[in-house]
Amino acid sequence: MSDMKVDQILTQIRSLRDQTAIARPEGDVNSLGAINVGATPKVDFGSMLKQSIDAVNETQKNAGAMSAAFERGDDNVSLTQVMVNLQKSEVSFKAMVEVRNKFVDAYQEVMRMSM
Repeated sequence: MSDMKVDQILTQIRSLRDQTAIARPEGDVNSLGAINVGATPKVDFGSMLKQSIDAVNETQKNAGAMSAAFERGDDNVSLTQVMVNLQKSEVSFKAMVEVRNKFVDAYQEVMRMSM
């Protein structure tokens, strides 16, 4: 995947992070005693990662359920809907894998620096 696509994915992740962040009141004092005026709210990385993985998992479950419904002959599910949801599922999984690969690369780079 090209750097441009990865940058787009990272931009989307940052946007989601900003949407899910709990805003702190201005002037809130952080643990170091500094005042955070207009600073980005603190987000727990672990919970954000779990939410992202859960969202990908939910997308895959929905695509699978819709595919199964179509195979059973459900009149409420069209082939177009099934294909679109399967593609969404595939794209979200690939994006998650690419983000994971970037994290692994960053970790390896940090480990090389400390030697």
